[in-house]
Amino acid sequence: MSESKPPTPTPGDTYKGWLFKWTNYIKGYQRRWFVLSNGLLSYYRTQAEMGHTCRGTINLATANIAVEDSCNFVISNGGAQTYHLKASSEVERQRWITALELAKAKAVRMQAESDDSGDECPAMPPTSGQGGGGRNSEVQSTLRTLGSKVEDLTTCNDLIVKHGSALQRSLSELEGLRVGGDMGEKIRQVTERATLFRITSNAMINACRDFLSLAQNHSKRWQKALQAERDQRIRLEETLEQLAKQHNHLERAFRGATVLPSSFSNPALANKGGVSGKGDASDEDDDNEFFDAMEDPAEFITVPADPKYHRRSGSNVSGISSETGMDDQSVNFDELSLASNPDSPQSLELEPVRQRRTRIPDKPNYYLNLWSIMKNCIGKELSKIPMPVNFNEPLSMLQRLSEDLEYYELLDKAAKCQSSLEQMCYVAAFTVSSYSTTVHRTGKPFNPLLGETFELDRLRECGYRSLCEQVSHHPPAAAHHAASEKGWSLRQEITLASKFRGKYLSIMPLGSIQCLFEKSNNHYSWKKVTTTVHNIIVGKLWIDQSGEIDVVNHRTGDRCHLKFAPYSYFSRDVPRKVTGVVTDKDGKAHYVLSGTWDEKMEFSRVMQSSKGENGTEGKQRTVYQTLKAKEIWKKNPLPEGAENMYYFSSLALTLNEPEEGIAPTDSRRRPDQRLMEDGRWDEANAEKQRLEEKQRTARREREREAVKAVNSPEEADAGEAGTQASEVSDESAHPDNYQALWFEKLDDPVSGETLHVYKGGYWEAKDQGNWDMCPDIF
Repeated sequence: MSESKPPTPTPGDTYKGWLFKWTNYIKGYQRRWFVLSNGLLSYYRTQAEMGHTCRGTINLATANIAVEDSCNFVISNGGAQTYHLKASSEVERQRWITALELAKAKAVRMQAESDDSGDECPAMPPTSGQGGGGRNSEVQSTLRTLGSKVEDLTTCNDLIVKHGSALQRSLSELEGLRVGGDMGEKIRQVTERATLFRITSNAMINACRDFLSLAQNHSKRWQKALQAERDQRIRLEETLEQLAKQHNHLERAFRGATVLPSSFSNPALANKGGVSGKGDASDEDDDNEFFDAMEDPAEFITVPADPKYHRRSGSNVSGISSETGMDDQSVNFDELSLASNPDSPQSLELEPVRQRRTRIPDKPNYYLNLWSIMKNCIGKELSKIPMPVNFNEPLSMLQRLSEDLEYYELLDKAAKCQSSLEQMCYVAAFTVSSYSTTVHRTGKPFNPLLGETFELDRLRECGYRSLCEQVSHHPPAAAHHAASEKGWSLRQEITLASKFRGKYLSIMPLGSIQCLFEKSNNHYSWKKVTTTVHNIIVGKLWIDQSGEIDVVNHRTGDRCHLKFAPYSYFSRDVPRKVTGVVTDKDGKAHYVLSGTWDEKMEFSRVMQSSKGENGTEGKQRTVYQTLKAKEIWKKNPLPEGAENMYYFSSLALTLNEPEEGIAPTDSRRRPDQRLMEDGRWDEANAEKQRLEEKQRTARREREREAVKAVNSPEEADAGEAGTQASEVSDESAHPDNYQALWFEKLDDPVSGETLHVYKGGYWEAKDQGNWDMCPDIF
């Protein structure tokens, strides 16, 4: 039983030896020299052939290793290559199996690291100098080595468990044997298994010793290298930022102007309505992928107006000059009017108002594998994908629509404007402000159930109240109406078209928003831009808004063309930039707006315009002489601890607060949404599935009732074919077979659009406490 001690396979080392390889049925097994190195198993006829002739190589990263009997094993990479091998003994076979499994684990790990580094390379900032690159490579090498040792330990542990179990079984069998002829054979098996266990244990001990040595030698050095890398990256970012600012400053000094990227000088744009097709075309094409947007060549520049205009504005006591503040000495008449107006919010503060909540329970930290759910949903409509609440926020889409009213003060100021062009500036700023709450809000709102409503009654605090209702489920559509005591009303009907495209999610709002002012009879309409959620599978989620909006005054023909610039890593402009020009019906520019949709907007009055120099593409740019820009809107700061409360704004924190007297269909009464807010996500998922199944059952019942109502008694006897035909006809005419409770579909004679308009009755029903007409949806 004595034999020379064979070399133990060390993780990561080259392993060589003789094996018998199956060739064909004539020659059978032939002796070949095998070499295992760097995840590749190669073989030669003799050792002398190693320098010039390799007979075959198989990559273990994609190979399958299977044991057939005590000496035979098979290595295959899926059919293209298959090696049937035989060792001289079971111990020799196990040495090879151990070495092959260790080499395969290391090859798979190195391949994964290579793929990850390939994906992350473009995002890595360039290192400056050889010292930074050397430190970075040293850290990466240490990480790879330590990771390799950990993987070796894991593999060895699995092998020890496997061989230890086999040894235990052999010992148990040996104890049960009687003294006889089989004793020698069993003792031989136990000895071989003990040898296998010793080989694997030695490999485990060697791997542990190597890992401990590396960890002790490199821990302090590794920390210093990481800190140096972090410091260098910060310095590099600061240097890049300074260079960008210096470049922009030099460019401004050279041109004597501030560059505004836009396409407003094109006369054709003045006749476009709604969202430009250019802004959404790429998002609606399923074959296109999102890339960093290249910076558009600037077609407009603004320069400070001649001082004579400033002197003239000082004596001008019009509504325009007072609101824009054309010089520092001008008076803001809106502030004076607010102070003297008995209906202003300041006077309402004398009455006791309800104290709204300022916190909700913190978001639980539940882990969920997104890819396991989304991999089967590529290309599907988002509203048709069953999503767990882990991807949601505890608000419905109706409540998100109501959040558009967070900066209602802009419409209050617009209602007081004497000039329609000045009013257009406030309406445009209100349009941009509705996106400010989305910058950190990566959670998906709950899809409203059909017939679900949401009221936002802020009549005492803010002078307005609004109502939303889900008027269709396929396609999902919500109608919204808001009215203010300050003389404005807002209505919108939004249908969301959304596509998951693997790397990102595109949300294209369809439908229009309309704002009406009682005093001037001005009627405005606009559409929303495309929202893109990036890094759906890997990385940190972030949201971008891109596209173009035309805000149109249908009474006067005034127009504001807004452009939401898509984020680009290579752009010199600030991220999330928005620019716009307000023009009259003749296309003459009167105001210029600029800012960001997540922070603030400014506007300045255009005093004179002229054609300037040619751009990079030969287009002639318009030069606007403007007065000093004034801030028209600024985002409210988030409440303390917002990062733990889904990044909700102060208004969003109050939207799901329980209230008395609301309709039984109100979103606040939705049980799955309430459970999620309370942190009981497992119960919320179960409740969400129950509600969705209840909605499907109710829809099928509506379809059956619609068929019965359409068919006459004679038609009822016509047979199954007639029933099916009427059902198909009714399904195509009314996909949900549902009539909205508080809204009715009408044609708007001013804008020429068809949308659901509030028909009244909700607030009267609330005052009477009569909700008998409301369906049971929860």
